[in-house]
Amino acid sequence: MESGFRTPLLDFFRRGEVARDVRLLAAQGALAPRAHEQLGLLVLLVADPDPAIAQAAEATLQKIPRDALAGFLARPDAATELRTFFAARGIEPAALPTPDPDAPILDTAPEPEAPPSGEDEKTAMQRINAMNVAQRIALAMKGSREDRTILIRDPNKIVGVAVLSSPKMTETEIENIAKMASISDELLRIIANTRAWMKRYGVVVALAKNPKTPVAISMNLLARLNDKDLKQISTDRNVAEVVRITARQRVVIDKR
Repeated sequence: MESGFRTPLLDFFRRGEVARDVRLLAAQGALAPRAHEQLGLLVLLVADPDPAIAQAAEATLQKIPRDALAGFLARPDAATELRTFFAARGIEPAALPTPDPDAPILDTAPEPEAPPSGEDEKTAMQRINAMNVAQRIALAMKGSREDRTILIRDPNKIVGVAVLSSPKMTETEIENIAKMASISDELLRIIANTRAWMKRYGVVVALAKNPKTPVAISMNLLARLNDKDLKQISTDRNVAEVVRITARQRVVIDKR
C-alpha cells in the first residue's frame, strides 16, 4: 500500500533503487527519519517481496505504541492513506495531535559512536569511507553536523537524500549545502522543491549562484533576488550564460 506521502527518500524505496540491507534497516526501525517518512517506509515495506523484510516491517509496526500512532494520525498533515491503513488495524486518530512531527515515531538504532577527540576532516572521511552504505545512511540520520557535511557529497545518491531527511538538519546547514558545487544536482533540486527551506533568502541566493543548480531553477529564482545579488550573478562567469544575461537584464529593468 502507498502511504500517500511523498518525499525523495520514499521515492528511492518505491522505485526499487535501495539495496536489501538498507531496506532491512528501515524495516527494523533503525533508519529513523521524520515520523511521516518512517511510517511511509514501514507501510511500504510490509508489502516488500522479500519475506524477511516484510516480517521485520510488520514487527516494527507492532512495536510502535498505539498512543504514539494515534497522536500522529491526529495531525492535520497525516495522509488519508495512512489513516485508512491504521484504521484497518483498529487504530483511529487521537483527540490531540503529536506536537513534534520531526521526531521519528520509533527509533531502534543505537547512537553513533563519538568520533575520536581532535579528529580532522581527512580522518573523518577515512572513517566514513570505511562504512558500508547502510551504516552511512544511519550516520546521515543521527550523526553530527560534520558527518553530514561529508556524507552529502557521497557518490551514492541515497546517502545524500538521507542527509537531507535527517531530523537533525538545520536551515543553516541547508544554506551551506545549497552553495556546494560538488554535490549532485538532484540534491539541489530537492532543496529547491522543499517549500520550508525556500522561505530562507540565503538558500534562494545560494541556489541561484550555484553553477550546479539546474538552469530552469536558477532562472525562476532570479525574480526573488535583490539588486546586489542580481549584479553579482550578472558578472559571474561560473553560472550559465543564460542566467548571467537574464540577471543583467533584470538589473537594467529595475533601474528604470
